[in-house]
Amino acid sequence: MNVQLMHDMTFYAMYACAALAAFVIVERLIFYIVTMRHARELEAVMHHDIHDVSELPADLVSRESVPVEVLRQMLETKQKLTRRSDVEDLSEAIYIAMKAKLHNRLWILDTVVTAAPLLGLLGTILGIIDTFAVLATSGVSDPSGVSRAIGTALLATALGIAIALFGLVFFNHFQERVERINDHIKILLLRAGIGSQVEAA
Repeated sequence: MNVQLMHDMTFYAMYACAALAAFVIVERLIFYIVTMRHARELEAVMHHDIHDVSELPADLVSRESVPVEVLRQMLETKQKLTRRSDVEDLSEAIYIAMKAKLHNRLWILDTVVTAAPLLGLLGTILGIIDTFAVLATSGVSDPSGVSRAIGTALLATALGIAIALFGLVFFNHFQERVERINDHIKILLLRAGIGSQVEAA
């Protein structure tokens, strides 16, 4: 078993985790900024007397976004319903489906936050094992070399923790953004549902 190779591979795995986390962070950050802005713009123009997306400003509904999709589904489907309870069920179903889209890819960031420190710890253990194996065969002829080897081994843990902290900050930030977007979506669904002409059951 080549311990040195395995030690090096843990570093490559952590670099891959860092690159993956950076990609997800940039993609989700852009997505949440655009979605939040679009939700606010729709909320400003959405009133209870609007019964079709065509009644909304064309520049808003022409964009592809979660808030537009929510409104389109609600306004188009509720016209076929006859009871208020059915409209409420529809609103709940749309809301649940929308939440899954908002949480998309966050599991990747969560996995990186969990896995990076473990990979770092594994790298440290493998590095120390390799150092002790060298000591067992050649003895302590160069104390400074041993110190460097142990320092490199400990660097793996530091790198893993740094990646995890970086990812955790953005993961928590994204959770807060999702909650704020959820609030705006709820308002849009409520306003679209209030405009329904169905009678109470």
